[in-house]
Amino acid sequence: MSKRNGWLLGILGAALVVLSQSMFLVHQTQTGIVLELGKPVGGAKEPGLHFKKPFIQSATVFDARILEHNSQPREILTEDKKAMLLDNFSKWRIVDPLQYYRTVNNERAATARLDDIIYAQLRVALGRYTLQEIVSQKRPQIMAEVLARSDELIREYGIELVDVRIKRTDLPAENERAIFGRMRAERERQAKQYRSEGQEEAAKIKSMADRDRALLLAEAEREAQVLRGQGDAESTRIFGEALKTSPDFYTFKRSLEAYEKSLAGSTRVILTPDSEFLRHFR
Repeated sequence: MSKRNGWLLGILGAALVVLSQSMFLVHQTQTGIVLELGKPVGGAKEPGLHFKKPFIQSATVFDARILEHNSQPREILTEDKKAMLLDNFSKWRIVDPLQYYRTVNNERAATARLDDIIYAQLRVALGRYTLQEIVSQKRPQIMAEVLARSDELIREYGIELVDVRIKRTDLPAENERAIFGRMRAERERQAKQYRSEGQEEAAKIKSMADRDRALLLAEAEREAQVLRGQGDAESTRIFGEALKTSPDFYTFKRSLEAYEKSLAGSTRVILTPDSEFLRHFR
């Protein structure tokens, strides 16, 4: 290799080193900043190829996606002075990379600051409610309050808090027994109340059914009497018309009634064959 070619290779190598120190790449899931002597300069860098001053400036990138953080359990007191062991699950993301770098610098410090802020707000929020309210009905309202207030406070670190949830709630053993006893007493009281209300409702329904039954029977008896009266009247009318049509039928009927009364039982009657009483047997 000639001396001239050696110089050319040296210049080309130096140019490649300078060029590599002048460019940096930010991926689609990242955001970046440029540092000059350890201090951020310029604005946040969007995904793409960017340039900086070689050897003087450096680049650092952060994850721009929504990140998840599981906190360690901590003890919190409720309004009725009951201790709770709870942890939380949060989602967050970097919205201001420059502020994020100046204040917390890295993810470990950021999650530590998240823990401090979220637990502080949980203590404030849970301290306004009793343990029973927290367990049974107030949790959504409490978490909404904690999320809003924590997000407001964490913004100064260039972070947006997307969501906060209480993942698990444990009670010390003595609290669990006391709570269980109160919940059991409350359930028994509700069960007794429901049974009493059920019995009262059953008595009302039975009373109404008895009243309806009595009304139906009375109405049926009234209709029966009306029909019976109408039937008797119709029978009397038909019988009267039959007598008018055939007087012999009346005589025949009266004779049958006389036979029935006279010949009933062991009565003995002596009559001549030509007796008028026996004329219907001839």
